[in-house]
Amino acid sequence: MHLSEFDPTALLRVPAPAKINLFLHIVGRRPDGYHLLQTAFRMLDWGDEITLRRRDDGLILRTTEVPGVPVEADLVVRAARALQAASGSALGAEIGVDKRIPMGGGLGGGSSDAASVLVALNRLWACGLSRERLQEIGLTLGADVPFFIFGQTAFAEGVGEALQPLSVPPAWYLMVAPNVSVPTAEVFSAEELTRDSEILIMRAFAMHTTRNDMQATVCKKFPEVAEALVWLSQYGAARMSGSGACIFAPFGSKEKAEQVAAAAPQGLKVWVAEGLDRHPLQDWLV
Repeated sequence: MHLSEFDPTALLRVPAPAKINLFLHIVGRRPDGYHLLQTAFRMLDWGDEITLRRRDDGLILRTTEVPGVPVEADLVVRAARALQAASGSALGAEIGVDKRIPMGGGLGGGSSDAASVLVALNRLWACGLSRERLQEIGLTLGADVPFFIFGQTAFAEGVGEALQPLSVPPAWYLMVAPNVSVPTAEVFSAEELTRDSEILIMRAFAMHTTRNDMQATVCKKFPEVAEALVWLSQYGAARMSGSGACIFAPFGSKEKAEQVAAAAPQGLKVWVAEGLDRHPLQDWLV
């Protein structure tokens, strides 16, 4: 996708892919309370869609409602304003979100939306900021935002911002969204949460037994997640993504994933997505 294909004054549509955590270990805690992580991020060829239209008056306007999210708290609005502040741009934007990624699902929806806004407006406003600078801005918005700007499958450390490219086999994923939203802060603050996992070396992590350190805590607090995990575990290596509530299992083909999806209990939201190793907007960055 190249900006030259678009009239800068026309409505621009850009993808905001979901992500999964192939594993997530909590290896420590900083003095400021932030948790130190090791994880593997992978994007999916499925997610939200952002619409953007440039404004010449500097206003940032949200054109779609997000239930329970005030305009000032919306990450897409905050991302646009952060880019204005960092770049000195006098331009504005109208921003809409076609929301498909479940909120409180551990799939990085808000972070991906913010990242796509930063990348797209950096081009639409001709700011010329580097990928590294956009990642720095993204980190002020959320720990997962830099990954989406990094734009490829990654091994992550720190609070999730220290990223290295990672090669993983192709896979199709059966995604399951239990009918519950899991507040990340509540999971991180749980007393029973494991915070001392062994630190892994990236090149050797595939030889280790990995897990999601938040999974047991979430399953204890949210039985809907535990029930969905039990069901999906019959068919594959099921695991929770991020802080939940969504879970996934990898399959070698789309057909196999769809076959299992067809057996899902009534009322359980499921869909199939392919692993995405490169962000669709990666060419817009330098």
